[in-house]
Amino acid sequence: MSQQQPLISHLLELRNKLLKAIGSVLLVFIAIVYWANDIYHYIALPLMRSLPATGSMIATDVAAPFFAPFKLTLVLAFFIAIPYVLYQVWSFVAPGLYKHEKRLVVPLLASSTLLFYLGIAFAYYIVFPVVFGFFTSVVPEGVQVATDISSYLSFILKLFFAFGLAFEIPVAVVLLCWAGVTTPDELRQKRPYIVVGAFVIGMILTPPDIISQTMLAIPMLLLFEGGLIAARFYSKNEDDEPENEQADS
Repeated sequence: MSQQQPLISHLLELRNKLLKAIGSVLLVFIAIVYWANDIYHYIALPLMRSLPATGSMIATDVAAPFFAPFKLTLVLAFFIAIPYVLYQVWSFVAPGLYKHEKRLVVPLLASSTLLFYLGIAFAYYIVFPVVFGFFTSVVPEGVQVATDISSYLSFILKLFFAFGLAFEIPVAVVLLCWAGVTTPDELRQKRPYIVVGAFVIGMILTPPDIISQTMLAIPMLLLFEGGLIAARFYSKNEDDEPENEQADS
């Protein structure tokens, strides 16, 4: 029974952290849902600016004009609440971490959040205009461009997640090197394989066009090089003890 008490207390704490994280997303959603249509219009601007004069966006489903902006606003609320969600994760695992692990986790949480936002911004401001401009420029003669708003939303969300996750490469490199799985020198020796892997990942995560694949693979390679530089500043220290561990009597 005494062994079950710590497990139950940890599960209750985990539940509270999850409820707080979900609550933060809901609060942000409630705060911005009034502007759901304006948010969708802003997100659709890269495509609308690339459409010809006769092109337009359409809604093929009866409920799409409501659900597409609603879904986008909910995803945006999660993006905005990411720092608080990560803080809840950090506060749950922090008591069991070593001192040097705590010193590592805090900057990694901050940098991972910033890199995720940078990936989304890169996709919206750099990738979308190029990709949509290319797509609309190769439309066959006699074909009118009329993109469904739900299809467009699914398309851009995939790219947002793809670029947001791809920009986490420096964090992944630092963690691998810090954990002793590999070293910066070993990763440098495998650079040719990583170049090929970046383009393969770009092919998997992005739509089947060479432009978006390349525009994802190149930043991934640059971020990989940045991760190698950052990894040199971290080393694993196995002699540290957890802060909450009591000395043996």
